[in-house]
Amino acid sequence: MAELVITQENFEQEVLKSAQPVLLDFWATWCGPCRMLGPVVAELAEDYAGRMKVGKVNVDEQPALAQAFGVSSIPLLVVVKDGKIADAAVGYQPKEKVEAMLAGLV
Repeated sequence: MAELVITQENFEQEVLKSAQPVLLDFWATWCGPCRMLGPVVAELAEDYAGRMKVGKVNVDEQPALAQAFGVSSIPLLVVVKDGKIADAAVGYQPKEKVEAMLAGLV
């Protein structure tokens, strides 16, 4: 399953009302660490297909969502389960660290 592009318009349906946990990647095109994290997030989307949704939030295109999550540094990974934040990590994260965040949630 490919990553979803999360916008203000689809946020409630894709994230808050999701029956599965959702990994959100807050990023921007100009952010070097975000570009490094991109392939890790894409791999996780494939590895966890059917068990978890993976969404990408471009902070430049979705400033209201970035503000709602209090994003002050990117990349920011946020795990949302049952409409609530279950875990979060700022900065580049290796795949193993992200998988540890997901353990017990997926």
